[in-house]
Order: sequence, then C-alpha cells, then structure tokens
Amino acid sequence: MGKKIFVGNLSFDTTSADLESLFAQMGTCTSATVVTDRDTGRSRGFGFVEMSSASEAQKAIAELNGRELQGRTLNVSEARERSGGGGDRPRGGGGGFGGRGRR
Repeated sequence: MGKKIFVGNLSFDTTSADLESLFAQMGTCTSATVVTDRDTGRSRGFGFVEMSSASEAQKAIAELNGRELQGRTLNVSEARERSGGGGDRPRGGGGGFGGRGRR
C-alpha cells in the first residue's frame, strides 16, 4: 500500500492546515493539500495527504474513513495513480448531420 491518501467530501471551509492537523494525530504527516479550482481558488471538496510510512497511512485510513470533520463525513482511501488522458486533450469531432448520412 502506498503512503498517499485521498480525502473526499471535505467542507469547502477545510484548509490544508486542518487536514494536516487531523492526520498528524495518526502519525507523521509529511504533506496535506486541499485541491482548489485554478480559476476561482475555491476548494474542490477533496485533498491528498502523505504519511511517512505505509503503516501510518493504513492506520489513518482505518480510523478516519467515515469520521466527521466540520460537519462532513470524510471519505478516506488510498490514493490511486492518475489514469492517462487528462482534460487537455482535444475532443472528438462531430462532423455534423446527426448521423443521418447525406446523399
């Protein structure tokens, strides 16, 4: 198991410092980041935490998943690697005519 943890269902008021403080209770928290919208700077409601060891990460997941923070029930799980194909790739072309085939 990896050391990076996904934390979902965060209150929009939760800060990276709040996450770090919570996860530090489970062991050594090496980083904590609430993901924000790049245009507005507003929280997107999730974040990532990195623990210093896999065993501390496992403990944090077991103890904090389902726990309430700032009125929200946390969704805590092992972070998964991003799959290929981000949001910047071109979209497939339509070509028009709604699939009717013009004759």
